[in-house]
Amino acid sequence: MKPVRTASLIEATTHGVLLDCGGGISCRVSLLQEDLGRVVYLRDGTLAQGRTWAVPAFGAADVPWEGRDKLDESSWPGAAAVLSDRGHEIILTTSAMVVTVALNPFAITWALPDGRVFARERAQATSFGAARIHHHFVRDIRDRYYGLGDKTGKLDLHGRRLRTTALDALGYDPESGDPLYKNWPFLISVDGETGIASGLFYDSMADAAFDLGCAHDNYHGLYRSYEADCGDLDYYVFPGPRVVDVTRKFHALTGKPALPPRWSLGFAQTAMALADSPDGQERVGEWIANIQAMDIPASGFHFGSGYTMIGPKRYVFTWNSSKYPDPPALMRRFHGAGIHVVANIKPCLLDDHPRYAEPAEGYVKDADGNAVIRPFWDGEGAHLDFTNPVAIAWWQSGVTDDLLAKGIDAAWNDNNEYGFSEENAHAFGFGAAIPFDLVRPLQSLLMTRASFEATSNRKPHERALTVTRAGTPGVQRYAQSWTGDNQTSWRGMGWNLRTGLCMSLSGLGNTGHDVGGFSGPVPDAEILLRWTQIGSIHPRFIMNSWKPDGVYTSPWLHPEAVPMIREAIRLRYRLMPYLYALMHDFAATGTPPLLPTFAVFDNDPATLADGPDLMLGPYLLAAPVVEPGARSRDVYLPAGPECWFEFWSGEVLPSGRTVTLAAPLGQLPLVLPAGAILPMTDSTDFSRTHDEPSRLVRIYPGPSTGSSRFVLVEDDGITVGGPTTRVVLDMSWTPTEITLAAATDGDHALPYDAIRVVLPQADGRALHLAGKLVASP
Repeated sequence: MKPVRTASLIEATTHGVLLDCGGGISCRVSLLQEDLGRVVYLRDGTLAQGRTWAVPAFGAADVPWEGRDKLDESSWPGAAAVLSDRGHEIILTTSAMVVTVALNPFAITWALPDGRVFARERAQATSFGAARIHHHFVRDIRDRYYGLGDKTGKLDLHGRRLRTTALDALGYDPESGDPLYKNWPFLISVDGETGIASGLFYDSMADAAFDLGCAHDNYHGLYRSYEADCGDLDYYVFPGPRVVDVTRKFHALTGKPALPPRWSLGFAQTAMALADSPDGQERVGEWIANIQAMDIPASGFHFGSGYTMIGPKRYVFTWNSSKYPDPPALMRRFHGAGIHVVANIKPCLLDDHPRYAEPAEGYVKDADGNAVIRPFWDGEGAHLDFTNPVAIAWWQSGVTDDLLAKGIDAAWNDNNEYGFSEENAHAFGFGAAIPFDLVRPLQSLLMTRASFEATSNRKPHERALTVTRAGTPGVQRYAQSWTGDNQTSWRGMGWNLRTGLCMSLSGLGNTGHDVGGFSGPVPDAEILLRWTQIGSIHPRFIMNSWKPDGVYTSPWLHPEAVPMIREAIRLRYRLMPYLYALMHDFAATGTPPLLPTFAVFDNDPATLADGPDLMLGPYLLAAPVVEPGARSRDVYLPAGPECWFEFWSGEVLPSGRTVTLAAPLGQLPLVLPAGAILPMTDSTDFSRTHDEPSRLVRIYPGPSTGSSRFVLVEDDGITVGGPTTRVVLDMSWTPTEITLAAATDGDHALPYDAIRVVLPQADGRALHLAGKLVASP
């Protein structure tokens, strides 16, 4: 490894400066916006991999299929930067940042205009080897680190060493396992001295490691590092200054999340045992009958890959006609019950696949031009190369003809980590071959995009849903994801909560867990009920399981728990108006619907204590039960709001204190801050499931004086760019009166005449309503 020790100015560029670092290495420092900086190193004037699929051009919603030229910064507006060349250092100043480039020794420091530093490279920060890249920042013991995708354990990653390699991680340890399914080199840092949060995104798909406090070098003090096996050093830096601001800006950089159809937010079921069974169509039909007979609302069914089985093997885009003699009829039955269907598909064709030769030119190839053959499930096969138009066309034809044409509504992209290595293998690269190690995670991104676009093309006026297990930054533009093949245990359930929040902060906010645990023992009634309650507050709410004895996790697995599980699922549907508005905001602003409490109440340091509590939107704090036998929860209520209110009883609770909340077996502890406005449905008829049109709004004014707002979004739940109306709910209060006004803006005809207003807590103040609001009798 050879460190970059010094640098000299070559020239000022349109967006910043170009520096000579010696040894054939140059460095370009660019300020693409007032609060967005980029640093990219070139060796002999070039990049090892010169295209990006993560960062669209400024103002663009997506990247061309073949990627975008990384060195083309012409679309960016640039910053009105002032350049000061002081000989020993160069300073670039904008209205939002000050970037100081020390030339000898070479290091870059990032600060706000008031001088508060939020990121500082250490001396000899950057080193290059023939096949390695090292990059280091100064670390403070008080720093906090978040992100990196689907990481296990505590949300604060300080002190850990974590990899971005994507693997099929079935059986992973929920507290310490690493890596999982995502290659996600995006880190949120909170400076321990200044408290400023900032984002650091490495636009590279190489296998890499983030050392966040494990390594120590006597000559450099405390530091953190990024180490890549290959590729380029190309990174973006941006201040928040709040944690949630960093996540929003990451979405602005890499693409806003897809707005999902409303049905995808309802309860769904999947189970390998059902799809794998020799009488699959009959067994799945029984599931529909059970859902209806038990009056359990459901919006989706996700087919496991068993529908593609011939013997013990699975062959993508085939239907086993003995198991499923009439798939279209089964889909019609689902749709008649108001249930949408998602089907599992995999990117590897076993070498005895009946259609193996069809995409022969579209496989990942070795140095001799032969398909790379690797073990996959119960055989060996070749993986499709989604940088090859042959593979894309074949895949989209399969999605269209073998899934969508039969009535399937969406594709579930699974087992798409491409976690194998092959020396000198390459991707087609849309005609310009790329070493496979440089773009391995790109395959999952483009696979997901191919499925998403095929679904969109089939019904161009409807929002497409796509699900993916693997991915890299940019995949949020197309897909919902989840925490992968988790295990059934109380320990696993508790730590999975943190992984989901880690994904949300990382930009994968449309997420959830396999309710009840995918692998491991069959869940008992208590853990299944508690996990269902947790699922009810996550965007992805799906029971999924693979149990060795063929039992599958379902709402009726334990008859004694069915009434309470039914009520937990119904709570989800009651909360649909609130959650749906949050998903609209997520797609528009990048604000995740799920956040740790510290990201919402960041002025209260007590919220930094590790725990399972989380915020769903700004107004609902959930305190899941993650220990067996617990019938109460000690919960810290963040300071900031004047007080808090218990959801079930309306009891007034103090802020900045730990309280004990009742948690009977059938009840998820929920609390709301003073000022909360909570839209819900207003019916005990759940036959309309995700499309229930009635509305009530529960309001929680504080005892003194204040104001708050929530924007309810009404549309048909599925049309792309269709008529939409926003109902702006403004509340204000004083010690003597409460005012709530509803103002509408949009062209969607509201499906109700009025919204019923409920004060869940005893309150003797006068209530004034304006707009489409009526007081609860």
